Amino acid sequence: MGKFLTTREENYSQWYNELVLKADLAENSAVRGCMVIKPYGYAIWEKMRDALDAMFKDTGHVNAYFPLFIPKSFFSKEADHVEGFAKECAVVTHYRLRNKADGKGIEVDPDAKLEEELIVRPTSETIIWNTYKNWIQSYRDLPILINQWANVVRWEMRTRLFLRTAEFLWQEGHTAHATQQEAIDETVQMINVYAEFAEKFMAMPVIKGHKTENERFAGALDTYTIEAMMQDGKALQSGTSHFLGQNFAKAFDVKFTSKEGNLEYVWASSWGVSTRLIGALIMAHSDDNGLVLPPKLAPHQVVIVPIYKGNDQYDLMREAGNKLKTELKNAGISVLFDDRDTHKPGWKFAEYELKGFPIRLALGARDLENGTIELARRDTLEKKTYPMDNIVRVVKDLLDEIQNNIYQKALNFRNQKTYHADTWEEFVDIIENKGGFVYAHWDGTNETEDLIKEKTKATIRCIPVDNPIEDGKCILSGKPSKQRVLFARAY
Repeated sequence: MGKFLTTREENYSQWYNELVLKADLAENSAVRGCMVIKPYGYAIWEKMRDALDAMFKDTGHVNAYFPLFIPKSFFSKEADHVEGFAKECAVVTHYRLRNKADGKGIEVDPDAKLEEELIVRPTSETIIWNTYKNWIQSYRDLPILINQWANVVRWEMRTRLFLRTAEFLWQEGHTAHATQQEAIDETVQMINVYAEFAEKFMAMPVIKGHKTENERFAGALDTYTIEAMMQDGKALQSGTSHFLGQNFAKAFDVKFTSKEGNLEYVWASSWGVSTRLIGALIMAHSDDNGLVLPPKLAPHQVVIVPIYKGNDQYDLMREAGNKLKTELKNAGISVLFDDRDTHKPGWKFAEYELKGFPIRLALGARDLENGTIELARRDTLEKKTYPMDNIVRVVKDLLDEIQNNIYQKALNFRNQKTYHADTWEEFVDIIENKGGFVYAHWDGTNETEDLIKEKTKATIRCIPVDNPIEDGKCILSGKPSKQRVLFARAY
């Protein structure tokens, strides 16, 4: 199957697009900029969703659901928020269609104009804080720790499957607190949850940090991010958590009576990740033969492919394959037994390699005689024969090894593509000719940040949370700087 894919070296962007389509993850829809997530792609999203949902619940959060439509007036209440999202909003103006007078087609009924236009949800802070106003009166009503799994619409002009689409799936947490410190602690806790998910489940190393004022979420006082490196050396923002201060509480007049009897505004956070993570998963690990999926997020961790001649052997293989499938399932391993007689084993091997199944077991007549089975690893493409009576233990151990190996490979790659630059010439050379992450000094001004972006297309991805204090000079302006920040070109 590999030869059917453009290689990463030839054209990374084309390789990505082809892989999404050929591995049956998603396709473009009849609606420009929107995607159809196919069953295999959706199965990966379900794995992500279930793991994250468990992590959210472990940290005390509960799920709820809020409307898809937001009154336009809500957006005008928080100035930075409306400015940040105005260009991406889809607006509902009418609620009915009618047949045209000439009977040819349909049109919007001009008599069915909405009294107030509705925004199709680009993010839910406004509708949620309008709701919280009715829920919060006293400190006893706090904290509110709510998450919702939903779809959102941001009218993007240049779209790319999973990475940037007009409609996408995500989760968004929205929390309300009695004190500033509680809201800050929540913001930090959730970026740590995202980082743990990225590293332990996605096998994708990330750097946690603060966004600059320029790059902050619209309406936030502080935005934390996790930044991952893709195999083309570009950064991908893979999750954000926002400390919103009292901005939305003030915009929607959400106050509570404190323990001391004072009337105070509530403190807030919001945080989210989306189906963009599937794009991250593909670009961080996959190769020229297809997907490489970490076992913890693979829809099936193991596939069993029988090799047989004639109906007699087929029946024997089905019996042996089903028995092995049951043993693996009982050990907590997700497994597919492909006993279809409509496709040849070679076709199946190529298909499961393309789709990134972590382990493939091939079971032939000779294996049954010898009590053995052939195992192929997707991460290294190694094949080895094992005794059948120990295969469950071997598979269980190998799945852990594959998960760790995929993470280590991505970490090694990031380390090799991470640089320090002390001069503008060095910085430009790395960005233009090497790609990757560059730690460099910046004078802290929006003007310099904008100028660097304009000259190189590189942006400040974050100010890392564990950043060492280090005197230096800004690479562009030469003004004093107290720390390096992380630059990269990004998706």
